[in-house]
Amino acid sequence: MILSGKELSELVRTQTAEKCAEFSRRFFRKPTLAVVLVGDNPASLTYVRSKKKACEELGIAHLDIEMDADVPQEALLTRISQLNEDPMVDGILVQMPLPSHIDELAVTQAISPDKDVDGFHPQNIGKLLLGQKTLVACTPKGILRILDHYGISTSGKDVCILGRSNIVGKPMAALLMQKNRNATVTVCHTGTRDTASICRRADIVIAAVGQVNAVTADMVKDGAVVIDVGINRVPDPSKKSGFALKGDVDFDNVEPKASAITPVPGGVGPMTIAMLMENTFLAACYREGVDPAEFGGDI
Repeated sequence: MILSGKELSELVRTQTAEKCAEFSRRFFRKPTLAVVLVGDNPASLTYVRSKKKACEELGIAHLDIEMDADVPQEALLTRISQLNEDPMVDGILVQMPLPSHIDELAVTQAISPDKDVDGFHPQNIGKLLLGQKTLVACTPKGILRILDHYGISTSGKDVCILGRSNIVGKPMAALLMQKNRNATVTVCHTGTRDTASICRRADIVIAAVGQVNAVTADMVKDGAVVIDVGINRVPDPSKKSGFALKGDVDFDNVEPKASAITPVPGGVGPMTIAMLMENTFLAACYREGVDPAEFGGDI
């Protein structure tokens, strides 16, 4: 079974658009996302454009802040503080990576937790670990939505997460170990010995290491579910752009062994943006003091 995040994301986006329309009717304003872009990193520019397009399609207002690559850190932090205080801004996203002279942790901590639609603020990560309601990191949240949509339970399953990043690996592990998920989680990383043997025991493999073909067929047991988070650009002269997108999983050889697998592109990627849009709607609801469940649909 191919786990199409593209198809699911379209469903989520339709539902979110309906909720945003109702929110706008009720509060006479649109949920609003502020996107801060520092410098002109080509990949970041692409991501920001896709987020702006999604906002426009879903009825979310967007405030675009572009700053030069050499902007002092204090100037960036001051701008974030202004956005924190702006009553019309519900969510703040600072596009990563940032120039080397800027401390990314300081920037993450500067964003108000109730506007942290990326789900990276330490306060939100702490709530996540405690199993409390909070804004959840978009990629792990999207992965769970994929599993739920396709009827794949994590209860009692052995899950192997490859990668321990703050963006995917760590929050993914925290979500899966909660009582409503009941997975047994192993996180493999650069210090892990014999990753392949650990991976072979897993019922569900989640690959997020940023390396093409990091997961090969001999690392996956028959019938496993494989979630590929990787988005790697590899040269491909046959493409107009000159490159192709490949995941962390050797899809062609792993797919015949897996019971279900996400493709790249069209898997986890579209769900990440869909979850960002949903998080912006949730942040707007929380700030207005209303329960998102009042707007119906899955959250």
